Amino acid sequence: MNETTDDAPLGHVRDGALAVLTLNRPTRFNCLSRGLLDALDRALATIADDPATRAVLIRGAGKHFCTGADLDEVLAARDDPAAMRAFVERGHAVFRHLEQLAKPTVAAVQGLALAGGLELLLCCDLVVMGRSARIGDQHARYGLHPAWGSSVRLPRLVGRRRALDLLYSARWLDAAEALSWGLVNEVVDDDALDAGARGLATRLAGGNPDANAFVKAMSEFALDNDLDGALARESAGAAAGLMSTNTGRGLAAFQAREEPRFE
Repeated sequence: MNETTDDAPLGHVRDGALAVLTLNRPTRFNCLSRGLLDALDRALATIADDPATRAVLIRGAGKHFCTGADLDEVLAARDDPAAMRAFVERGHAVFRHLEQLAKPTVAAVQGLALAGGLELLLCCDLVVMGRSARIGDQHARYGLHPAWGSSVRLPRLVGRRRALDLLYSARWLDAAEALSWGLVNEVVDDDALDAGARGLATRLAGGNPDANAFVKAMSEFALDNDLDGALARESAGAAAGLMSTNTGRGLAAFQAREEPRFE
């Protein structure tokens, strides 16, 4: 299965119910250009409108996952405030689209995931990391401001003190520390990364798409709202969901001791 082409910054194929998106700038360590951001946004729009796609795997071509924004484009925009703001805001919008996609997303991290690469994986639901990979924020090393969400999403995920440790120091986390922090869900041997991440994403694609979309939205809603309000929304959603056709399929499969098939 060919997942990249030489002239495309992003590979996008569908393998059954799984969409595989491959950052395809390996000679630039998959750094995020405007062209790659635009291609990612188009792919996300296609996936959102495709009911046959039920989960997404995001991976990098070559040795590394992603090492951040394309420095050439950042430097070229330094004399043009409007262009700089447009580039930063474009990344924010695309990452938010990924974060809000109503389907499970899995990142497969090999090599380095730094700065914008870290910010990209923070927008994925689950992360599988190769044992030799390294993750870091990197901005502080060169006196840069985080551009695409690490100063906001990282504290929400790992807590403020750990986030500040990473943001202040610009140090890289190895796989064991990233796992202990809850920054990734699973660590596997490097040669098992693709199979492990793909297998996880494929399992998620086999779930009830309605329930997956609901729990993903609820997990974000619960972070920003009071307990009673979040519980009330969960209760209302559950009552409606239990009447749905897909839930009926799941209950029938449970009674028959069979694997459910959702539509």
